[in-house]
Amino acid sequence: MGTRRIDLNSDLGESLGTWRLGDDEAMLEIVTSANVACGFHAGDSLTLRRTCARSAERGVVVGAQVGYRDLAGFGRRFIDMDPDELTADVIYQVGALDALCRVAGTRVEYVKPHGALYNAVVTHEEQAAAVVAAVVALDAGLPVLGLPGSAFLRIAAAAGLRTVVEAFADRAYTPEGHLVPRGLPGAVLHDAREVAARMVRLVTDGRVTAIDGTEVQVQADSICTHGDSPGAVELARAVRDALTAEGVEMAPFTR
Repeated sequence: MGTRRIDLNSDLGESLGTWRLGDDEAMLEIVTSANVACGFHAGDSLTLRRTCARSAERGVVVGAQVGYRDLAGFGRRFIDMDPDELTADVIYQVGALDALCRVAGTRVEYVKPHGALYNAVVTHEEQAAAVVAAVVALDAGLPVLGLPGSAFLRIAAAAGLRTVVEAFADRAYTPEGHLVPRGLPGAVLHDAREVAARMVRLVTDGRVTAIDGTEVQVQADSICTHGDSPGAVELARAVRDALTAEGVEMAPFTR
């Protein structure tokens, strides 16, 4: 039997100027943790300030979602960065978002990589270590959120950071327990009822069905629902409602 308490997180604050992405207002009524962009892959200063303020108003925990400096590619393109430069970029992003949080009466409570950086630090030792070094330098009390079995979480744990593992509600899994790359057919799931049933099984039984039909064990302290997917709000609400109906407590992993 898996845990009966779970966090629900989503990527928010990703609008930029007049370009609107997702429905942050609606998502903040559903999730317990917000992975807020930090201006490098998405998010302008006013959007981020408002997102932090609304998160604080609703009691939603704010995490810094750090990424590559890649607005044009939405942070989904790998960049072969010098580790020291990546460490500095992560410090810069978390520091900027934390300032906006503090003005809103809250603070950054965890760090999660975004997009291509999230995928890179699963296996890229140098970049994983660079992100960890940034968190340690800033605040060794900040938890980091990532994929089970990743180099990022292994290096973070060795550095004394609290590591938190997550599962993805709207993404398909490989038989090895990794995410199916977005460019492949079936990588992103859209059926809210199917996704909700998958997450109930994951939380209560620790298993999901992989893209090839095999059963995969997946551990999770938090479930991510992407805020920019079509039907994102309906999907997130379906997941929360289904878990609540099963008696699962929804609460931030930082509390």
